[in-house]
Amino acid sequence: MAKTVLVINSGSSSIKYQLVDLETGEGIASGLVEKIGEPIDGHYKYEYNGEKHELEERIDNHEQGLKRVLGFFEEYGPSLESAGIVAVGHRVVQGGSTFPDPALVTDETIKQVEDLAVLAPLHNGPEAKGAEVMRELLPDVPQIFVFDSSFFQQLPKAASTYALNREVAEKYKIRRYGAHGTSHWYVSSKVPEVIGKPAEGLKQIVLHIGNGASASAEIDGKPIETSMGLTPLEGLVMGSRTGDIDPAAVFHLIRNAHMDVDELDDLFNKKSGMMGMTGFGDMREVHRLIAEGDENAKLALDVYVHRIVSYIGAYTAQLGGLDVITFTAGVGENDEIVRRMICEKLAPFGVKLDMEKNDTRSKEPRIISTPDSSVIIAVVPTNEELAIAQRSAAIAEKGEDTYGNKIA
Repeated sequence: MAKTVLVINSGSSSIKYQLVDLETGEGIASGLVEKIGEPIDGHYKYEYNGEKHELEERIDNHEQGLKRVLGFFEEYGPSLESAGIVAVGHRVVQGGSTFPDPALVTDETIKQVEDLAVLAPLHNGPEAKGAEVMRELLPDVPQIFVFDSSFFQQLPKAASTYALNREVAEKYKIRRYGAHGTSHWYVSSKVPEVIGKPAEGLKQIVLHIGNGASASAEIDGKPIETSMGLTPLEGLVMGSRTGDIDPAAVFHLIRNAHMDVDELDDLFNKKSGMMGMTGFGDMREVHRLIAEGDENAKLALDVYVHRIVSYIGAYTAQLGGLDVITFTAGVGENDEIVRRMICEKLAPFGVKLDMEKNDTRSKEPRIISTPDSSVIIAVVPTNEELAIAQRSAAIAEKGEDTYGNKIA
């Protein structure tokens, strides 16, 4: 019998889910629940075996939404029992310093995830709720929290510590936690296989660039740096986020534009980045504007690439050299123009891109640099669902997590 894991990503008003086959790594069935708790009809989408099923109805809460999802599995197939489900894996954005590893869902860990909502107010609460509901709906199936921040718990203290007043930082848990950790862990662990080199001693930079964007640096598969910080706002330019910006810009806007905290949060997270500079967060639209001669769009792309190259330079110094740069996520996997622009900036250091390979679209992991390039350039599609499924299955098989929680 096949072994599968149901991966759940609960948002404040939406739920994404996928049933993952552990042997093939493929998603067997997947779907989306949207507009939970809104005063209008919500939307369900369920895809299996090449068929798509959709439903519009009012969705009052996560429990109603997840009950309907489980009904889809029974109605349209495959039933979770016949699919060999061994665990349900729940993606959680923020584990803080509490969770360096995945954890079994218990009353205590649910409360701890809820308490960490102060660090991820839009994410942790709904993610805890999703796990609580699924534990009631599937009481005989192990439920596991997998934390986006876990991978970067390994960061050296010099990389994770802000130069903020120590007492304030400790009291309010202010440090660099990073994000996209599940993706960075998955991709960096795949790179040695893709390039045919051992993980031991390998110095690599992973560029997870999509609507959200982050960079990381790893030696021996362990992170030594990442670009996101206390929240996902820090670091690279993103679809709608500023990335790095002088914190004094906040004081300036409070004093002179009379903006409040909520307005600034909205401005920095939702109305800046490529969206704020061009009117579009989608890089395809930015390229279209540039082709039409839009100078603002051209400048925005230059800023985007400039920031990435700056991080590559800093991380290469921290690594003490560099063996491979890997592109992943929406832009990283599919945007040959951005990859080319970045590599052209690195050409004086011996980086050579194979233009034909770079311009060829593929869903397969691949090397796109020339054999004589000083640094290997690779593209490795991320698969966060598979990573969550694998880590959840490992705990289900072992019967306990690293914190001493055991499966009943």
